[in-house]
Amino acid sequence: MDVLLTGAAGFIGFHAAKRLLAQGHTVVGIDNLNDYYDPALKRARLGLLKESPDFTFHKIELSDKGALENALGTTPISHILHLAAQAGVRYSLENPHSYIQSNVMGHLNVLEYARHNPKLLHLAYASSSSVYGERDIDTGFKETDRVREPASLYAATKLSGEMLSESYARLYNIPQTGLRFFTVYGPWGRPDMAYWIFTQKILAGDPITLFAPDIMKRDFTYIDDIANILPKILSSPPEHHAIYNLGNSKPNNLADFVKTIERACGKTAEVIIKPQQAGDVRTTFADISAAQSAFGFSPKTELKEGLSEFVSWYRGWIKA
Repeated sequence: MDVLLTGAAGFIGFHAAKRLLAQGHTVVGIDNLNDYYDPALKRARLGLLKESPDFTFHKIELSDKGALENALGTTPISHILHLAAQAGVRYSLENPHSYIQSNVMGHLNVLEYARHNPKLLHLAYASSSSVYGERDIDTGFKETDRVREPASLYAATKLSGEMLSESYARLYNIPQTGLRFFTVYGPWGRPDMAYWIFTQKILAGDPITLFAPDIMKRDFTYIDDIANILPKILSSPPEHHAIYNLGNSKPNNLADFVKTIERACGKTAEVIIKPQQAGDVRTTFADISAAQSAFGFSPKTELKEGLSEFVSWYRGWIKA
């Protein structure tokens, strides 16, 4: 495959690129290297990817009309893995315009590029578990569930991306797959996510803040379990437009999550409890039966193992 991978310097993008390159595919990486979190981490990821002769990189703003076409020219692209996005639920309350620009306009520009590429075989893109919104159920979220009540602007933009893809699949016969990721974590992760923040503070002896830990549950999914399945999904275009949950299917409550990080760090956290924050949902829980059936998706990594791997990586990162 000749893969265009947007968000290549991001967390999931980096791991996806590594896996694709290891399997012998060529990867053209796109990223704007913004400062939502420390660009040094993004540059470090890129540095590792650039060690492969099959990886090339373009720094562009994906939301700029025509930016993809100008950067790529006649570069052969057979598959697109669109992972670039403005991430973060809480930050969307502070900076809503960046989410529309990156997640809606950026998605549209990828679709327009795909529309005018007659050699394109498949476009897979990142959606999010956040599209399910707030719900009180004890069973996994299914792709067939009604998703019309996003709890945050971030969720609304990811749902908008799904709708845009549906329309382009129908109008222009572009095979597409939406991937609803459920709280992906692991080495080379994002500094804005809870597991990074908690690890950083626990190791430094600083207090951590938990928002409604008695009711919060998350379906934490280890990065290797995601990266391992992405090439197979990308090489398996649907007839039209398909959407799959990619999660661990084993929600953990926030209190147990913190205890697992404490054990990995070998230190106990000083905890400050606060109420649930606006935009946060109480539970995420993936029903992954569709992805299991279609691709044999079966996450193997337990939370204890995954967080231990992250803490070990993090200790090395801060000493680098």
